[in-house]
Amino acid sequence: MTTITLMDLEALKEQAALAALDEVRSGMCLGLGTGSTVAWLLRGLGAKLRSGSLKDITGVPTSERTVAQCRAEGIPLVALESRQWLDIAIDGADEVDPQLNLVKGLGGALLREKMVASIARRFVVIADHTKDVPRLGTRSPVPVEVVPFAWRSHLPFFESLGARPLPRAGQTGDLQLTDNGNVIVDLHFANGISDVAALAAALDLRPGVVEHGLFLGMCARAIFATPEGVRSRPA
Repeated sequence: MTTITLMDLEALKEQAALAALDEVRSGMCLGLGTGSTVAWLLRGLGAKLRSGSLKDITGVPTSERTVAQCRAEGIPLVALESRQWLDIAIDGADEVDPQLNLVKGLGGALLREKMVASIARRFVVIADHTKDVPRLGTRSPVPVEVVPFAWRSHLPFFESLGARPLPRAGQTGDLQLTDNGNVIVDLHFANGISDVAALAAALDLRPGVVEHGLFLGMCARAIFATPEGVRSRPA
């Protein structure tokens, strides 16, 4: 079995990101995701704008991290509320199942990412091949964003759903807060998620849960970079 190094994974992420840029045309307004794979997309997009091969592009960012990189790359930004729809949204994913359902949010931007993806005419995911899984929840937890008030009160409820809930800690050991000032609880499932639709519905109905990282029925195309080359689903 071939060993994939971190350097190899970064090269694969770059390949997937550059492949997604083939879907971008001058004059588009783009939803711009968050994460290590999207960072390669923004580099490529900035280069195309500077060379003139793409023009009149605007982007709607999904995090302060993305805002900072877009400014560094010279990518013009507009606010989400200024747009009724987006031509395309491009983002990474932590897991992608055979039906193109996703787990997202390890980067902490799940709420804004879902808001942006929801108004895109086309939502494209870019990832390396390790994110392609037979069942969601097998390699990544499901992030859940909850309001800070009484956030611990949700833990027994998450356990009742079959999860092992772990509040996400920041670099200093304190709770990691989102750009929205909310707490993230990561839901770990020992054998993956048996019914993603039922889990999403239960989380949607829980007061105090702002959003969750299950993106169901939203992705139009997933682009995977593999050691054998770039492939997509659907092809």
